[in-house]
Amino acid sequence: MATNMWALALSLLLFSTIYWKKIHVSAMELRVSKRPSVAAMYLLGDSSVDCGENTPFYSVLHQNLSMYPCNGSDSSLVPQILASKMGLQSSTPFYGQNGTIYGLLGGVNFGSAQATILSPRSRSYQSLNQQLRQAFETIQLLQLHLGEERAKHFVKSSLFYLSFGKDDFIRYFVDTSSGFSIKYNGTEFSRILARQMTNAVRNLYASNVRKIVCSGVLPLGCAPHMLLKRDDSNSSSGEVKGCFDEVNLMILEYNRKLEENIAAINVELPDAHIVFCDVFRAMMEFIDNPRPYGIEDVDSACCGLGKYGGTSGCISTDMACQRSLAHVWWDLYNPTTAVNSLIADSAWSGHPLSAISRPITVQELVSSSEKP
Repeated sequence: MATNMWALALSLLLFSTIYWKKIHVSAMELRVSKRPSVAAMYLLGDSSVDCGENTPFYSVLHQNLSMYPCNGSDSSLVPQILASKMGLQSSTPFYGQNGTIYGLLGGVNFGSAQATILSPRSRSYQSLNQQLRQAFETIQLLQLHLGEERAKHFVKSSLFYLSFGKDDFIRYFVDTSSGFSIKYNGTEFSRILARQMTNAVRNLYASNVRKIVCSGVLPLGCAPHMLLKRDDSNSSSGEVKGCFDEVNLMILEYNRKLEENIAAINVELPDAHIVFCDVFRAMMEFIDNPRPYGIEDVDSACCGLGKYGGTSGCISTDMACQRSLAHVWWDLYNPTTAVNSLIADSAWSGHPLSAISRPITVQELVSSSEKP
């Protein structure tokens, strides 16, 4: 009798184990199959995708700059606003994952405030290559859990958003210890950065990524801290107006070359859907023609100290202005939530600004079907 009872108990245990395993796999399959036309969103970049929440010990390591590089959380940034338009949840910060497959399936933010395309000057900064490594490891984990074919389909139907370069140009013009301005002229430096970003896009394609948004660099020459640099370089000329042209010309060269390379990849690689987002052009429209967008101040940071709010960054949100939506700039180098919303709307649908995303809008990119 006792032997029969043990046999029955063992059978029940075996049945329940198999049953719950099937339930677990079915739930995972449901998670993969019942999604919007974009399965998930994966972010790589600098403070344009991360407010410091994904940068370990950010407030300790970056006290000389803004401790609050966004007026809000990551949800105030362009890619997160785009994700909400797609019906996707916010991507989990890489260092905030719980280690489950469900977390990976929901999208991951590999971005890190002040990340650079070129190698960082210290371990407190991340580079494009470090974030790519994390992304490739994540894709391998998806393959391990889902199987080769299902992981391939999932990655192909996901969207990867890349936004780098801002901090490389800051290092070129502001951080003399980097040696970049001595080693390279402006055109050389811009093209090196564009080439590195192009290689990143090709490497992602080789890992089955097909939908990519590549953001250009914003007009740093109009940012509060760069306006101070402009004034210093023209101190003998009296009052100077306008942006720091030398900075913006270098960024325009980078953006031009990156978009040119993206156009070539779209023609060359089968089923590649890569979009260039012209953040520079959008922000220059708001700077040159602010009134229709409710903007009143195109020079000064909402949160900062000194002239233009560009002497030091936002060390406390208590020092922020009352109406950030009336400003283009939040701090030394980053735009306000209001500007990010306008850029995201334009990139998504072509309104209020057309042709910010090229060759198609992000909405059209999301709707594009991937081939098996």
